[in-house]
Amino acid sequence: MLDIISFGEPMYEFSQLPDQELNYLAGYGGDTSNFAISASRQGAKVGMLAHIGDDVFGDQFINLWQTENVNTDFVVRNTNAPTGIYFISHDEKGHHFTFYRKGSAAAAITPNQVTKESIRSAKLFHTSAITHAISTSSSDSVFRAIEIAKDSGTKVSFDTNLRLKLWPLDRARAIIHETVSLTDYCLPSLDEAILLTKREKADDIADFYLKLGAKVVVLKMGKDGAMVATENDRFTEKGHQVNTVDATGAGDCFSGAFLTQVIQGKTLREALIYANCAAALTTTGFGAVAPIPYRTQVEQFMQQLGK
Repeated sequence: MLDIISFGEPMYEFSQLPDQELNYLAGYGGDTSNFAISASRQGAKVGMLAHIGDDVFGDQFINLWQTENVNTDFVVRNTNAPTGIYFISHDEKGHHFTFYRKGSAAAAITPNQVTKESIRSAKLFHTSAITHAISTSSSDSVFRAIEIAKDSGTKVSFDTNLRLKLWPLDRARAIIHETVSLTDYCLPSLDEAILLTKREKADDIADFYLKLGAKVVVLKMGKDGAMVATENDRFTEKGHQVNTVDATGAGDCFSGAFLTQVIQGKTLREALIYANCAAALTTTGFGAVAPIPYRTQVEQFMQQLGK
């Protein structure tokens, strides 16, 4: 049995190299794929539920997941639609994304293609708001997957990753709030949560999501750390100062690390401390996947910090 099944859109990545306008480093992205690799590197048994193109980029993802010990039994190759790609550029204002995902294989998925076996195979089902946003049929597939999870006793985790280039804020807000009401673990990022909830303080945001129905809220606050809130408790872990060069995928790394710790029986506080360290380490390299740390690296970093 898998610990986690992650559902969403993998995207092939081209990341601009420092001070080189026309040179890009090829790599991998897609929030739920990043999440799956993070969880696997922390020791979880993880599988991907994804539709990808029958193309060279799809081949690369199959190779990646197999190398990273991510199960591909529920990955479908679409001969009529491509694997999505995106570019990351850097300037004095930070990093910027340019996506080419319209008509992707991931966007073409339909609810009847979400099998009960894929969800029931795992203790935890994970997905994100981007999986909702890429198409109506993909959004419907998310709700179908959650329905299966609820019927099967599989826990549900949801990252509220907000991409306003994909859908208008009002629609995003409505669908994300509905999904949060069905989740066991809600994992918003502070800047996105402010837009979605119309609240600015971390405690108010946590209260908002708890009242919607989330059992556990894990608020990611970037360099300021993260907070865990439940109906009966809440606590914060401060961020760590590291040589940050690229924050791409840091939130996905955090979520994968946090939920792996939970699945492995750690307390929410222990999981928060661990995930905060993992996320800090992943910002010290370029790209979404390459710098995701392995368990031994996170544990070594924790020892250095006295955690």
